[in-house]
Amino acid sequence: MAIEDIIVETPDVKTFRLIFQERKIRRHFSFKAGQFGKYSVFGEGESTFYLASSPTWEGYLECSVRRASKVAEAFHKLGVGDRIGFRGPYGNGFPLPELTGKNLILIGSGIGIVPLRSLIWNCLDFRESFGKITILYGAERVADLVYKRELREWESRRDINLIRTVDPGGEEPGWDGRVGFVPMIMREIDLLPEKSWVITCGPPVMIKFVIEGLISLGFSPERIITTLEMKIRCGLGKCGRCNIGKHYVCQDGPVFTYAQIGEFPNEF
Repeated sequence: MAIEDIIVETPDVKTFRLIFQERKIRRHFSFKAGQFGKYSVFGEGESTFYLASSPTWEGYLECSVRRASKVAEAFHKLGVGDRIGFRGPYGNGFPLPELTGKNLILIGSGIGIVPLRSLIWNCLDFRESFGKITILYGAERVADLVYKRELREWESRRDINLIRTVDPGGEEPGWDGRVGFVPMIMREIDLLPEKSWVITCGPPVMIKFVIEGLISLGFSPERIITTLEMKIRCGLGKCGRCNIGKHYVCQDGPVFTYAQIGEFPNEF
């Protein structure tokens, strides 16, 4: 694939727009929101990143890379016109048919917004097929908020309720969002369990407290969806390092309901 465009999202996150070199693949490539790919920076290695664009956007795909590994560091040094390798898509993705017709609550933090962004745009392209859409997104600092231009666009829409927040001390002059940790802010907004599904992605500690809060508010474990991508290693089910009991996160996941996670063995 060739890099067609690069957007600097934060001091350590860039979004790369990629196009397939072969026209046939470019026309017919498809994937689901929540799936991931394996990206190669030639001479440096291969790593796993989510597909960040909507499946409805044709002719290209996007991935957002945080500079947190050798491959990611090499990715950040590439420029427009440079080429990379790509394998995928892999993983199960979000269950869009089950979400259709429901109220959606999307809760993310930091780089965890990446798979949610794919799902959000996918849903917005079929907006009439979904109920209320609420997005709660936070980061440690204002500078760490990814997709700032899209946050502004979502905030201006009447058919989305967007709540932005930063951790205490992460605000800066002119900040007009909330201040507080995502699980804490979640408890301050009016979330109704009825007819609502929650999709949450972010640091494990955030997910832990978000899910605890959701359960206390009466949300069903079957309607809480999260991702376990932090356990993925090879991404192909070969290394065995992501297995939980009989499940391989890279093949059976990375998307699971909290009810499914509750059935995992105690070792998890």
